[in-house]
Amino acid sequence: MASTTDAAPPGAASPGTRPKAPPAPDGPALLKVVPARHYARWAAAVAVTVLVAQFVHGLATNPVWEWSVFRDYVFSETIVQAVWVTLQLTAYATVLGFLLGTVLAFMRLSRSPVLQTVAWTYIWIFRSIPMIVQLVFWFNLSALYKELGVGIPFGPVLWSVDSNSLIGTIGAAIIGLTLHQAAYAAEIVRGGVIAVDHGQLEAAAALGIPRLRQIRRIVLPQAMRAILPTAGNEIIGLLKGTSVVYVMSIGELFYQVQVIYGRNGRVIPLLLVATAWYVVLTSLLSVAQYYVERRYARGANRTPPPTPFQRARRFMRTLRAAAAQRNQPVVPLKTPGPLGDSR
Repeated sequence: MASTTDAAPPGAASPGTRPKAPPAPDGPALLKVVPARHYARWAAAVAVTVLVAQFVHGLATNPVWEWSVFRDYVFSETIVQAVWVTLQLTAYATVLGFLLGTVLAFMRLSRSPVLQTVAWTYIWIFRSIPMIVQLVFWFNLSALYKELGVGIPFGPVLWSVDSNSLIGTIGAAIIGLTLHQAAYAAEIVRGGVIAVDHGQLEAAAALGIPRLRQIRRIVLPQAMRAILPTAGNEIIGLLKGTSVVYVMSIGELFYQVQVIYGRNGRVIPLLLVATAWYVVLTSLLSVAQYYVERRYARGANRTPPPTPFQRARRFMRTLRAAAAQRNQPVVPLKTPGPLGDSR
């Protein structure tokens, strides 16, 4: 009996197994990438730009700034000498303050309870008293001690000198700034020393390295990476803090500016002179801090990032190379001749 259904030819798909259409791809290749729109960021940038432009426009057009007076005094002999006095006060207080602060820091880290107590008390007292009070106190030291001398403790004085002749105005300012700075420097140094892994000291002690050499060659070089950022910030604060010595009538920058605008009444341009010098000096200290930190980071970063000057030189070399390439003459390509032509 013949079948009512036709048999499918060989190699053809049966009617029940017809091939289906391939599904439409829905992967990330067909998704439309739309960049994010940061409308709030754009609005904030525009608002800040407008405010900065208004401020710069006010600096250029507002007659109260009196830029002519600023130009007359910014490099005057009196102001330059006052800047030199400010730098001297900062240098002396920084060097002496950090030397004393380092001693106090290791006294606090000592196992002696007497040294710990003395160092902690010193830091507590000098961080509690405002700098201006300390300066006035040292300025009037002769009212407390008429003479300063050397002798046997609780015994006769072998040598003495008048306080006013030994400690002048500049000396009193340096003493006050140094003792105030030492209290903060002690905590900065102590924090850096604590940050060094204690296992390195144990390894050094196991190798028989003396204690002083451990501190000088192992602890301090590693602690500098933690000390420098805070110490740089403290030195910059000290540079600006030297303006407090105006109460002692020392001819530093802020005092001389006050004297000048007290005579001619040009308050705003003279304050702008002081501001400009403080900004310049602070910027120079920041640059020095950057390079000192970079030097002490060599152990942690084997390939430190390029400095701004290195980036600028690299950028200029790139520009010169691009300009030289544009100036080179274009050499036409040789077209192959007909077959058999050897030219």
